[in-house]
Amino acid sequence: MKKYNPKIHHRQSIRLKEYDYSQEGFYFITICTNHYVCLFGKIYDGKMVLNNAGNIAEECWLDIPKHYPNTILREYVIMPNHVHWIIEIVAHVGANNYSPLQNGTSKTIGAIVRGFKIGVTKWFRKNTNVHTVWQRNYYEHIIRNEQSYYKISEYIINNPSHWLTDKYYEQNF
Repeated sequence: MKKYNPKIHHRQSIRLKEYDYSQEGFYFITICTNHYVCLFGKIYDGKMVLNNAGNIAEECWLDIPKHYPNTILREYVIMPNHVHWIIEIVAHVGANNYSPLQNGTSKTIGAIVRGFKIGVTKWFRKNTNVHTVWQRNYYEHIIRNEQSYYKISEYIINNPSHWLTDKYYEQNF
């Protein structure tokens, strides 16, 4: 792999400039596996059936509030080769008895995604011959209103039933 050279590599961020990705709000995230390889299970009759790796990905998702107590997990789906989430960042910890992070750990969406990817990747490297699990980046969308939230939620919930027409499905065949 070639080393990054800013004179010839022109990576453009898909993130909004000047936006604080640790601020309160709802975020829609999509993370894809490297080369869209199906690693997390299969779709049967329009329903996702997780394999061991899919179960680990789900555990890592469900563990996010343990590491980031300023988060609330919303809709999610783990697909054969990608995951979709809605995650909420809240300003205060609330009444769940978690204490704030003490070591200055970043509480941004990027840090949360990075932690999730690391957790899943560690399992793969320990238990399989898959070394590179994820694509380099991820897709994020800031959900700005209730209508958008419900549209994205519906998309996530219905995603398995649309697998045969999904662009990520087509790339595997």
